[in-house]
Amino acid sequence: MKSITIKGSERESVGKVATKAVRNAGAVPCVLYGGGQPVHFSAEEKEFKSLVYTPNAHTVVIDLGGKTYDAVLQDIQVHPVSDKILHIDFFQLKDDKEITMEVPVKVVGTSPGVLLGGVLRLNQRRLKVKALPKDLPDFIEADITPMEMGNKMYVTSLISDKYKLMHPENTVVAQVRISRAAMKAAQEAAKAAKAPVKGKKK
Repeated sequence: MKSITIKGSERESVGKVATKAVRNAGAVPCVLYGGGQPVHFSAEEKEFKSLVYTPNAHTVVIDLGGKTYDAVLQDIQVHPVSDKILHIDFFQLKDDKEITMEVPVKVVGTSPGVLLGGVLRLNQRRLKVKALPKDLPDFIEADITPMEMGNKMYVTSLISDKYKLMHPENTVVAQVRISRAAMKAAQEAAKAAKAPVKGKKK
């Protein structure tokens, strides 16, 4: 999985007053968990743009004055009106410890059902996976080439040896639905097939 670097500085004071001062200075208060004692730090809001405002999944290298930590974003608090980032929690990665995170689903291939007028519906745009840090995928590839009209793709068809998918086996990832136009055409064709041929003697 691709990684981005966030440069920040450790925070000595972590109370409400200090946190407010950090935000007033245009920075985001953060906490890194998973490595024993939590590490409190802050970084400028622009540092998080390529992490937060993207559909892609990333791991993070947190650089605090030369001291670096590998991590993943665990939780983010955003202001309900302004969308300003208020706080971010990170979780430290360990090479020998599995981590759970969501990664995007990437659709590939061409569905015969779609070519015939069906509508592709992506039920799951992101899937939760559990893996060692080195095996975390950038995305999960969903090949819709075998999908005919009315077919569903279940999470079981996306199983990999490198990671576990943390979803029930009956989870539908994508489906090719019959469009109204295709359904109407099928109904008209059925009526035409049943209708008696004019001029034919009984």
